[in-house]
Amino acid sequence: MNIKMFTMGALALAMTSGAAMAGSTSALDDPAKMSPFFTDAGMKTLRSEADFKTAWMAMKPDERTAVLKDCGDATLNKAHADFCAMAKKMGG
Repeated sequence: MNIKMFTMGALALAMTSGAAMAGSTSALDDPAKMSPFFTDAGMKTLRSEADFKTAWMAMKPDERTAVLKDCGDATLNKAHADFCAMAKKMGG
């Protein structure tokens, strides 16, 4: 009986922590969404302001909102400061 309870508890914990981790993904860390804004594969060099605006406007409104929300997070903004500054300029 104790083994069943322990197994069920461990399974429940694994399922809840997996769901929590899945929800913590940042739009700023999604290469598919972010690559149009950069000139290089390593996503270090931003495109020109005009090209950035074109890529920004090609995003769905809810995606732009998610990006701006993530840029509002101090930790994420620090890691993506140049991008966030440009994004806020485009649609903040």
